[in-house]
Amino acid sequence: MQTMKHRVLGLGLVLIIASAPTPSHADEAADKERVAIAIETLSRLKGMDLEANPAVKKAVLKVLDAVKGTPQFVEIVRDFELKDQAPALLDYAIDHPAETAGVEAMRIVLAGDTAPLKTALENTNVVKLSGVVTVLGNTTEKSAVPFLSPVVSNTNAPAAVRKAGVDALAQTQDGAQVLLKLGKENTLPADLKLAVASTLAGSRWPAIKSEAAQIFPPLQGHDSRPLPPIAELVKMKGDPIKGAEVFRRETVGCIKCHQVNGEGMDFGPTLSEIGTKLGRDAVFESILDPSAGISFGFEAWQIELKNGDETFGIISSETAEEIAVKTQNGIATRYKKTDLAKREMQKLSIMPAGLQQAMSTQDLVDLVEYLTTLKKAK
Repeated sequence: MQTMKHRVLGLGLVLIIASAPTPSHADEAADKERVAIAIETLSRLKGMDLEANPAVKKAVLKVLDAVKGTPQFVEIVRDFELKDQAPALLDYAIDHPAETAGVEAMRIVLAGDTAPLKTALENTNVVKLSGVVTVLGNTTEKSAVPFLSPVVSNTNAPAAVRKAGVDALAQTQDGAQVLLKLGKENTLPADLKLAVASTLAGSRWPAIKSEAAQIFPPLQGHDSRPLPPIAELVKMKGDPIKGAEVFRRETVGCIKCHQVNGEGMDFGPTLSEIGTKLGRDAVFESILDPSAGISFGFEAWQIELKNGDETFGIISSETAEEIAVKTQNGIATRYKKTDLAKREMQKLSIMPAGLQQAMSTQDLVDLVEYLTTLKKAK
């Protein structure tokens, strides 16, 4: 009897709120209070059959519209099992991929209408697409795996998105098995092998971790000794002063291609603020597998001229009539486009792989420690 009384009182309150006129800007505070009261009331009515109570459904939808883009929106959709909300849920999930409500929103989408999700995975915006992939992984749902698998295998997708796909798949046992299968069949894109090996090396499933070690042998470090996985390297303590020395060491050669605060060769990306842009694990990966994440504008190009000459470097500028190609010595040469026979972007980075073999493991850790201290001035 008491429960019925509460439901009747709650119904009355929701109907009053739903019928209230839209407030002016001056009444914004009062409007927020009314919405808060409505949400509290709805929490007591969850589970009610809205189809059998059209008036309550109208009230719920009005409150829902008022809280769109908030965690309360997700809660109301979930508690009342509202249909046709997948697009709005997806938008919220993409914008909040690492938050509880965002993950819950994606779980609701996975359990219902997935058509908007399929469309979202075709988005060409790297930030949005990475958000979709990340939140799918964070659901830790097996049902997310079929949506994530094609992302990793799609060599036309941006490297950052495919890397996010590796991390997302590795959060479920089924997803980790997909990564192992790609490795076994040798169908894993080359620029993802290190990312997959590093991720699975830290897998919480012993069998997967063991099998991954066989499929993805460790990188060779100094004196052909196996290099620890990135998950272990990031835990090691480095000395930034010694790392600065490694950066400038002739046999390592970082300074021959990169500048730090004006010092060094202006060829590769400037590293003066690399510590602000990349986390410690990402810095290790960029050194150990430079082709996995080539910075935009620093792709390598093979240029052939009609006279038989050729050049190799980075296209530093381009107009309708000519291109400028910068070679590793930092010199840019201009070529008329009418003189070009062929231009082809290379899949591999100009930065050589295997750089870790020119230094000890501790040297590598010191180098990364130094790079992570290079941050944007506040």
